[in-house]
Amino acid sequence: MYLTPEQEKMLDGEEGEIVARMLRLLVRLGEVYKAEKMIEVSSAQIAGVSYKSIEDAGLEFLEDIAKEARVKILTYLNPAGMDLEKWEEMGISKEFAEKQMAIINAFKKMGIVISATCTPYLAGNLPRYRQHIAWSESSAVSFANSVIGARTNREGGPSALAAAITGLTPYYGLHLDENREPDFIIDVKANLLNPTDFAALGYHVGEEIKNKIPYFRGIKDADVDDLKQMGAAMAAAGAVAMYHVEGITPEANEYEIKGKEKIEVGNEDVEEVYSKLSNSGDVDIVIFGCPHASLNEIIKIAKFLGNRKAKRNFWICTSRAVKEVAERMGINEKIEKAGGKIIADTCMVVSPIEKIFEKTGVNSAKAAHYLPSFCNQKVLFARMEELI
Repeated sequence: MYLTPEQEKMLDGEEGEIVARMLRLLVRLGEVYKAEKMIEVSSAQIAGVSYKSIEDAGLEFLEDIAKEARVKILTYLNPAGMDLEKWEEMGISKEFAEKQMAIINAFKKMGIVISATCTPYLAGNLPRYRQHIAWSESSAVSFANSVIGARTNREGGPSALAAAITGLTPYYGLHLDENREPDFIIDVKANLLNPTDFAALGYHVGEEIKNKIPYFRGIKDADVDDLKQMGAAMAAAGAVAMYHVEGITPEANEYEIKGKEKIEVGNEDVEEVYSKLSNSGDVDIVIFGCPHASLNEIIKIAKFLGNRKAKRNFWICTSRAVKEVAERMGINEKIEKAGGKIIADTCMVVSPIEKIFEKTGVNSAKAAHYLPSFCNQKVLFARMEELI
């Protein structure tokens, strides 16, 4: 791989041993994927933040890195294992909270924004079209590539951290035009009425095409929340890191689709996902916000409930930035009167909810996919209106 003279000096330790170690990791990654060079990235987003996920070994690694290294670019964090301010209200133990805060302090020492969200594009980290970035959260990677038209591979936690510290990433994969071409045409015949239907569609397609790139036809309209849910579900079910939607996403018209294999998706395929991802008729709690809820989603829940109490207790997971706007508008008070809580900085997948609940209701196909294995939960996957 070609390295500039400045990058060679960095590799030789001119900027310190940690920076050299991080660049060696990226060079090795680039060699595996036959990258010809390094490119600069404008922002990074790092997964592996929850103590539940990385445990003591991860904490020790981060504290070692934080002794010397500082990030060079705008860097955001994925959700932590708890609300960083109101963790006691979630039923989190003091022992877990102390470990989680030690992780957060290590990231803070490196100069990383303590955003703790999987939707950085809704909380102040919005790349522009065709801008190169290094993000690791699968749903955010999908959204950035597909809806924004920015360019990122699906980074692991260590490679995203290395990109943040060096400001570089290997030039391969979805950073290259030729690797963003669709592989399949998805003809959508299903009636998609809400974001959960889009999530079910995405889950079905992800299972069908695995890690390939789909080109959707027949989707007449879709808002940010619809696309967020669909991309997250495809990433969970099949490791899809990018998709195109005819007439909606920015690169859909840039590639030739003639001759591509076609897959038709109807209402029965969408409904089958609801059945497949549900193994419980009742639940202890309903949790929304995977990926983190937008302000619009929170407003919709509040409007749906009006002045009545929900039939089940529920949480809405979101970013701290969105929660503070909701509080300013008084929406949190309406949610609490209805039996809900707005939880910031975490989500149902990376928080230790298995110590509190056994059965969880969700409107996210991604959450329904991961909750049984990550949190030992029985799951009810349904539309928001049916859950509360």
